[in-house]
Amino acid sequence: MSDAGAAGSVARSGSSAARQRWAPWNDPNEKPHVQIAGVTKRFGDFVAVDNVSLDIFKREFFSLLGPSGCGKTTLLRMLAGFEIPSDGKILLEGEDMSGVPPYERPVNMMFQSYALFPHMNVEKNIAFGLKQDGVPKAEIDRRVAEVIDMVQLNAFARRKPHQLSGGQRQRVALARSLVKKPKMLLLDEPLGALDKNLRTQTQFELMNIQEETGITFVIVTHDQEEAMTVSSRIAVMDHGRIVQVSTPGELYEYPNSRYVAEFIGEVNVLEGRVAAREGDHLLVQSPEAGCEIETGPSGDEPQGRQVWIALRPEKLMISKEAPPPGTRNCVTGEVWDIGYLGNMSIYHVKLDSGKMVTVTQANMARLIERPITWEERVYLTWAPNAAVVLLN
Repeated sequence: MSDAGAAGSVARSGSSAARQRWAPWNDPNEKPHVQIAGVTKRFGDFVAVDNVSLDIFKREFFSLLGPSGCGKTTLLRMLAGFEIPSDGKILLEGEDMSGVPPYERPVNMMFQSYALFPHMNVEKNIAFGLKQDGVPKAEIDRRVAEVIDMVQLNAFARRKPHQLSGGQRQRVALARSLVKKPKMLLLDEPLGALDKNLRTQTQFELMNIQEETGITFVIVTHDQEEAMTVSSRIAVMDHGRIVQVSTPGELYEYPNSRYVAEFIGEVNVLEGRVAAREGDHLLVQSPEAGCEIETGPSGDEPQGRQVWIALRPEKLMISKEAPPPGTRNCVTGEVWDIGYLGNMSIYHVKLDSGKMVTVTQANMARLIERPITWEERVYLTWAPNAAVVLLN
């Protein structure tokens, strides 16, 4: 995954370089837009959210990512005011939200179900919240027209929800959330009901709208690819706790644990022990690999320390030809299975140790015959900086 994804919506704004440098979380002078301080939520004896502290900055597209039951939706509902923290507090622009009901918070929440009124057309669905707030009709008309244009629904303004596709209903729900100009928009699995192609298209539409409005977006998702695509930063959750907060590129390239490495994308994990240090590199003896692994720059782990080496499949090179004698980071095995995905091929290779690893290779040329096929002996090699050392 490239760092373009980590920068959020880079190319669409015409200011790619500036967006890539945008990192308020690294600036000690920047004040967080949202502060979640020591928040815990209990339901009886069950702890859904466990002592979470997190800062989110203005204009971020922030993702809460994790499997079902990890606490991400509960945390989002506490931001919205639908759930009250058992401990800790939530501040929005420095103001404590404790005791502030949902309808008084400068926050809107978009649900997976969209919750559109079936008897109202698109315009009336979008205008409903403004009418409830007593906004003058001329202002309602202006703001509704503005967001309908933003989400490209001009041709469908008079249609009712049952006359719209899933993607169009999703955009109506988004427009209804945006028309009130909240300081923060919360999205609970908003694309879960869409098919893959439409979901991918809508991700980029969301990124464009977030960039255009400047509203802070916080999205809950279990879809790693979705989070990697849209986010400025991602908080990975597990059993009610946040285990790592980083940009998409940092999460993918430098996970802080096996859990994160295995949750974000495909990865091969090899167990071993530190054998020696050469400069800022480690040499790790791994029976699973069947060789001594040279890593990239690593911490000062002592000799004999148990570690795990994470290797992304696309960083492994596969060949039928033996590398030069003395090549480090070289293992041998047999091709066990092959998957052809058009743009790439996936190889499952059984190492001589019995460990199964995955290798992906881009299909750069149009070939009828496979250069590497089933049951062939192959060599796998990788660069030292492809090997990430994990301690747990």
